[in-house]
Amino acid sequence: MSNSVNSVIATRSLVKLHFSLALSAGEVIDSNFEKDPASFRIGDGSMLPGFESELLGLSSGDQIEKTIASINAFGKVNPKNVQSFPTEKFKTLLEDDVIPAEPGCVVSFKDPAGFELPGVVKEVSEKEVIVDFNHPLAGKDIVFKAKIVSVVSSDTDAVKVKV
Repeated sequence: MSNSVNSVIATRSLVKLHFSLALSAGEVIDSNFEKDPASFRIGDGSMLPGFESELLGLSSGDQIEKTIASINAFGKVNPKNVQSFPTEKFKTLLEDDVIPAEPGCVVSFKDPAGFELPGVVKEVSEKEVIVDFNHPLAGKDIVFKAKIVSVVSSDTDAVKVKV
């Protein structure tokens, strides 16, 4: 077996890293640089493929800062994900004094399979409520920063030792 710790990141590598995601203007969306590093296996679905592909070939100690185009980050805005509903379907939410349904608020629906589907209210009129089901970061380029803490190659068997 080859040197498995601190190898080069490849598919199925176990990676520990610090990362941040920011908008092009600099607004940080998410960061763990002030926290414990995140651990995940390349290809396990924990990270979007557009971000994972930027990590391939890096090793422990490497740092990157890349702008990920929206298409490879959270996708483009899909106009079909903006839906109009009759206002009467929102009557209870519109009358709620504590959390009223107004532009900018998140409402949750159940899809046919019973899964939660969040959407952002974009507009409320007498006749309709317009809800956007696109990811809030869809259509935005993302600045991805990462510092690789460690890499364990995919051919290493992990053993958990309990003391």
